Amino acid sequence: MAEVLIVGAGPAGIAAARAAAAGGAAVTLMDDNPAPGGQIWRGDKVILPCSFVTGYAKVYPTPLILATGARERFLPFPGWTLPGVTGAGGLQALVKGGLPIANKRVIVAGTGPLLLAVAAYLKSRGAKVVRIVEQAEWSRIREFGMSMFGEPSRLLQAFSLKLRLLRVPYTTGCWPVAADGNRRLEVVRLRRGDKTWMEGADYLACGFGLVPNLELPLLLGCDLREGFVAVNEQQESSVTGVYCAGEITGVGGVEKAIGEGRIAGSAAAGKPLRAVSRSRRFVQQLAETFALREELRTLASPETIVCRCEDVTLGTIQPFSGWREAKLQTRCGMGTCQGRVCGPALEFLRGWQTESVRPPVFPTKVNDLI
Repeated sequence: MAEVLIVGAGPAGIAAARAAAAGGAAVTLMDDNPAPGGQIWRGDKVILPCSFVTGYAKVYPTPLILATGARERFLPFPGWTLPGVTGAGGLQALVKGGLPIANKRVIVAGTGPLLLAVAAYLKSRGAKVVRIVEQAEWSRIREFGMSMFGEPSRLLQAFSLKLRLLRVPYTTGCWPVAADGNRRLEVVRLRRGDKTWMEGADYLACGFGLVPNLELPLLLGCDLREGFVAVNEQQESSVTGVYCAGEITGVGGVEKAIGEGRIAGSAAAGKPLRAVSRSRRFVQQLAETFALREELRTLASPETIVCRCEDVTLGTIQPFSGWREAKLQTRCGMGTCQGRVCGPALEFLRGWQTESVRPPVFPTKVNDLI
């Protein structure tokens, strides 16, 4: 009987586990959250022990399926460290974990379809969603929407979200430029073209797209293609026996993740499916539609903190040409998050690329290593 280890219990990992088990494999499913489902299907009951993969041994179990998902990209702007300014998916996760949101004024801002899903969820929990702020222009979004007519399931999802968000303003070509308040968020400054205005809010849920969690694939030596793990038609990476599925192979939503998980799980169990993937075109459409606009590169002032863990400002790192020099001189990217927040931001703002990944990929207690 094949033994398959799956890292990540979101939609891709769960689909992989089901497919591998159906193929007769003994499956071990690991995740760093106390309940499976990832951000999309985050559950309420604890059924898994929390497990962090901090590195790997020279001989690691294969087949191995990596479904480590993605995280939000944050872009610094004045006031983004105020209490009340959160990630879009981050606020959703907090509310699912028990944060009271009823009657709170929320602005959901950034880019991508996730904004609609988050706004609809918060509204269903009693939040007063003041506005959805999308940085992409309406012409791009309209063209993207027209392309969905050939995909009924995605079109139905979009229509359902639209119904749930009736009377919530959806402003395109718009983005937050500052947040202000006395010790916590009170107002958000928004810009659309040459016009700026202030809107009151208790929460600003802000996310500028998703960034794949590539630490483990890179640690294992998997090749990348256009910023994602390169895989073949059976979801196998360049490293034999290591399969990858979901957002780490391209940000494309839950249907893509489930499809790739099924393919990877079946292949890992020795029962390969005849893979027919229609997701690559959708991934490309998403990337083109919600590409970040140039104006966002100028949001942060020299006094704006870009590395929250180490309190490093944009002005402090401006003399440096790359990650290594900035780390040596300022500790930027060396805090608790290990560059997971400031890294994608500085990749966009400065063009800095991650130079290396070394174990442990998460901060780890000495007792755990022992």
